[in-house]
Amino acid sequence: MSATRAPLDRVAVLIPTYNERDNIVPIVARVRAAVPSVDVVVLDDNSPDGTGAVADELAAADPQVYVLHRTEKAGLGAAYLHGFRWALERGYDAVVEMDADGSHQPEHLPGLLAAAQDADLVIGSRWIPGGAVVNWPAHRKALSVGANFYTRVLLGMPVHDATAGYRVYRAATLEAIGLGEVASQGYCFQVDLTQRTVRSGLKVVEVPITFVERERGESKMSGDVMSEALKRITTWGIGHRVGQVRDAVRREPRWHQL
Repeated sequence: MSATRAPLDRVAVLIPTYNERDNIVPIVARVRAAVPSVDVVVLDDNSPDGTGAVADELAAADPQVYVLHRTEKAGLGAAYLHGFRWALERGYDAVVEMDADGSHQPEHLPGLLAAAQDADLVIGSRWIPGGAVVNWPAHRKALSVGANFYTRVLLGMPVHDATAGYRVYRAATLEAIGLGEVASQGYCFQVDLTQRTVRSGLKVVEVPITFVERERGESKMSGDVMSEALKRITTWGIGHRVGQVRDAVRREPRWHQL
């Protein structure tokens, strides 16, 4: 991608929801206060608790809030892919991924968008100097740090928080990395798009954030999500290392007998 990047005049903040009725109003208000120029897009997976209806009320009162009603709970990756397509079709310059539960603080958004002026993907990182996590038990922190170290080593990516879900993608980045081939879900989805961006030769920048564990509602993390991530990352890592060996063999000089 050209080093001269287009200005980010139109930005869509994508917020996936499933049973986030108690969180959606405050998080949208904080986003609109932090960066009044952005549009907020709620991606609701037919929440039984009525989150979608609450989001509709927000949209009715604010022309910069939109709601995309999805028919079923199909996972984080599917929701974001839906939002990406929606934003690209409408000519947005960049999209932001943000959780609905307040763990991704909207007050960090100006800094992420500032970094995106000279980057193709910006990641709000917990595991670089200046980053932090609040209200996590020690075992969960150890799991996240270990998973990211495993990912960085196995995939050979210079990214410290590849599982992070607070991000800014330029529209041109999403168009370049082959979204039609993405099948991963859950937190593995974040690793998948990170490696696609890195492998495409695009610029990834990490900005430190403070991640705050949710105070209301239930986490969507599950054993199935973690299992999928481990399996896919291992498969990708093996493929990456095999590819490196093949490239090395191809570059090996061939000696001919005189």
